[in-house]
Amino acid sequence: MTIRLLHGVYEPRTEPAVFAAGGAPLTSRTVFSAAHVVADPYADTSWGSPAAVDWDATLAFRRHLWSHGLGVAEAMDTAQRGMGLDWAGAAELIRRSAAEAKAVGGRIACGVGTDQLAAGAGSLASGAGSSAGAGPSASGAGSSAGAGPLASGAGSSASGGASLAEVRDAYEEQLALVEESGAQAIVMASRALASAARTSDDYLAVYSHLLRQASEPVILHWLGPMFDPALEGYWGSADLDAATSVLLDVISAHPDKVDGIKISLLDAQREIDLRRRLPEGVRCYTGDDFNYPELIAGDEHGFSHALLGIFDPLGPPAAEAVRVLDTGDVSGFRKRLDPTVALSRHLFQPPTRFYKTGVVLLAWLAGHQSHFTMVGGLQSARSLPYFCRAYELADGLGLFPDPVLAESRMKSLLSMYGVAQ
Repeated sequence: MTIRLLHGVYEPRTEPAVFAAGGAPLTSRTVFSAAHVVADPYADTSWGSPAAVDWDATLAFRRHLWSHGLGVAEAMDTAQRGMGLDWAGAAELIRRSAAEAKAVGGRIACGVGTDQLAAGAGSLASGAGSSAGAGPSASGAGSSAGAGPLASGAGSSASGGASLAEVRDAYEEQLALVEESGAQAIVMASRALASAARTSDDYLAVYSHLLRQASEPVILHWLGPMFDPALEGYWGSADLDAATSVLLDVISAHPDKVDGIKISLLDAQREIDLRRRLPEGVRCYTGDDFNYPELIAGDEHGFSHALLGIFDPLGPPAAEAVRVLDTGDVSGFRKRLDPTVALSRHLFQPPTRFYKTGVVLLAWLAGHQSHFTMVGGLQSARSLPYFCRAYELADGLGLFPDPVLAESRMKSLLSMYGVAQ
């Protein structure tokens, strides 16, 4: 069994690694997988249309994550918030996933943002609700990164000139929906707030107001500009030390309303420094898809919990590794999780915001969905060499439950580019 990739012939695994579902609950760390959405590839849509979601496949993937003991972080950037999924679609996703979580006893936390303000703004977020297959690059799943309107507008501001009061009201609307659904709230970084705020005091005012409204402790969310260029200078300063001070002021003013902070800056030392300054009882959730094993393992001063997009494709081995960590075996945990970092760094390579394309590719190859199509046509955001390397790395880790299926699907993708087998 061989497959001809761009660099030559590759011999895939014949047997997958075994990551059994079930098992003891995770105890030493709280671990969320930020989950992707599955597009409906048969919907009759065009560029600018609302996203068409395959709800059955989308919810089935969440059940897969819950079956391994992971929590689901819903309607986050991994689900293409602001890059294919508009607020109407996100609201439906939250309602459906929260109901499913209740039915199966799964843990869920959902993103609270301000993306309803994007309506009519003329930015990517207002037009990126286009569905699977939409746009000029939809048929060419591997066209190079940066191609098409998705790449050129992915970081543009979605505020449309929204005022601080409008930003606050938008956050409140979404917070109410998440709380009514029975899910924990994750207060996401807001493009609209980044555009409207003029000083750090504006951030303090908006977040303080919102935290006073929250009925239960929330997870705050700091997404760096590598994930969304429109968030440059969040918390009122491009100086990360100054920005961190503002974030800590927000948390310190309302420690009873903050469960934790999810930090995604791809800077391990900065995360370590931040978590050592958090008030007692406030958790640090790593969102560092480059350095997560060492951050979750921790040191003599503490550790990070996890809320990671890479734990979408790595859900089963990640859960297994944390169960080893639950026994106190740090070296066993690192032995299992360290080898996954090469795949994560590949998927999250610049432009980092297009990591979702790699995540969905692997979901298709692993058999979690029947097609490689994304809302917003985002399957066009990465190149064929990127896909080939992702396949090799994932296969080497044994991530495909059916290696023969993965090989067959990868060959079909290669054939679209004229790579003869």
